[in-house]
Amino acid sequence: MSGRIAFQGELGAYSHEACREARPDLSPLPCKTFEDAFEAVRSGEADLAMIAVENSTYGRVADVHSLLPHSGLHIVAEAFVRVHINVMGVPGATLADLRRVRGMSILLGQCRDFLAAHGLERLAWSDNAAGAAEVARLGDPAEGALASELAAEIHGLDVLARRIEDQDTNTTRFLVMAPQADLSRRGDHGMVTSFVFRVRNIPAALYKALGGFATNGINMTKLESYMVGGSFSATQFYADVEGHPDDPGLALALDELGYFTDMLEILGVYPADPRRH
Repeated sequence: MSGRIAFQGELGAYSHEACREARPDLSPLPCKTFEDAFEAVRSGEADLAMIAVENSTYGRVADVHSLLPHSGLHIVAEAFVRVHINVMGVPGATLADLRRVRGMSILLGQCRDFLAAHGLERLAWSDNAAGAAEVARLGDPAEGALASELAAEIHGLDVLARRIEDQDTNTTRFLVMAPQADLSRRGDHGMVTSFVFRVRNIPAALYKALGGFATNGINMTKLESYMVGGSFSATQFYADVEGHPDDPGLALALDELGYFTDMLEILGVYPADPRRH
C-alpha cells in the first residue's frame, strides 16, 4: 500500500482539499490530468483517486463521465465538498490594490457578482492552485487569484476576501476510485449504484429501457447523455440510482434495462454521502 490518493490539479486545489477532508489518512498525490490520476492508481503509485464530477452551480466537469468507463477503476465512495472561493494576493496587499484575478473558468463563473462589483479583470487559468502559485511568483499587489484557503496557506498568500461565491450552497461532488470493487458494504444513508449504458437502435428504446426503474420504484438521481466515438448516432448514458444491485427492485430494473441495451457496465456500488440529501 502506498498510502496515497491521487487527484487532478496542484497542491492547494479543491480536489486536494477534498482528499484532506475525505481521506486525511492518505497523502495527496497531485496529477496533471484526470488520466494521470487514473494511471497512478492502476500502476500502484496511489491507492485511490479523488475525481471531481460535478458542481452545483456550474454543472458537470467536462469529459469526466466519458473517461470513467475506460479508467479500469471502480467507484467506491462519493464526497460532497462545500466550495468556498477566496480572493488572495501577496502579503500586505489589499482588495483595493487588485486589478486582476486568475482562476479556472469553472471558478470564475461561480463568483461573477463579486468580480463585477469590484471591477476585477478575469484571467482564465488552467488550475486554481497554479494561479495562486503564479501570484506568489509575481509578487505584485495588483495580481490576485481565486482559490481555496489551503492554496493561500501553501503559497504564502494573504486572503483578501473570503467566501465570495454567488451561491451559498456551492458544492462539488467527487468520486473516489479504486482498483477493486467492493459490493459487500451497506451505507447508513443508503447505497448508490452508478453505471453507463447504450440503448439499442430501436424506436423508444430509452423510454423502454428506463421503464423498469419506474415500475420497480427505483429513484434515478442522475441521467446524462454524451456522444461516443465521434458519432452523432452513438449516444452513451451515465446514470446514478439509489440502491444496491442485490436489492430485488434494482435487480429487476437492471435486468429489464439489459433487454434494451447493447452495453451496460456498472461503474460502482457505494454508500451514499450523508450530504447528498
